Amino acid sequence: MTAMSQARSIIETEGHRSNPPMKGATTIFQGALVVMDAGVAIPGKTGLNLIAVGVSEQTVVNSGADGAKTVPVKRTTLKLFNHGADAVTAADIGKDCYIVDDQTVAKTSGTNTRSVAGKVMSVEADGVFVRIP
Repeated sequence: MTAMSQARSIIETEGHRSNPPMKGATTIFQGALVVMDAGVAIPGKTGLNLIAVGVSEQTVVNSGADGAKTVPVKRTTLKLFNHGADAVTAADIGKDCYIVDDQTVAKTSGTNTRSVAGKVMSVEADGVFVRIP
């Protein structure tokens, strides 16, 4: 592509919302941590090479094939449950935490079995605020 020679329309997105294609035969509940796995959105789970993309803004049931439906996702700082056996603490603020399931995070990668959820922003008695990248 050559350099511009005249003004053009600006096409942008705010970057906080997206609608990734969902894995077939999958339900993602409103409020669930959503991750990408091989190009399709699934609920957060323990696993490697998953990419956290945000929180589901509504419940979506994809009873069809991969990509037959999309899920509205928002990137945000989200309160998730703290894994009791591998709990995130105040000493972890600013560090990565790891996905256990679609509503739970842990302090460690579980001996390299968990993917990064995001950065710990705050820890409270009933959960962890995680900034989804």
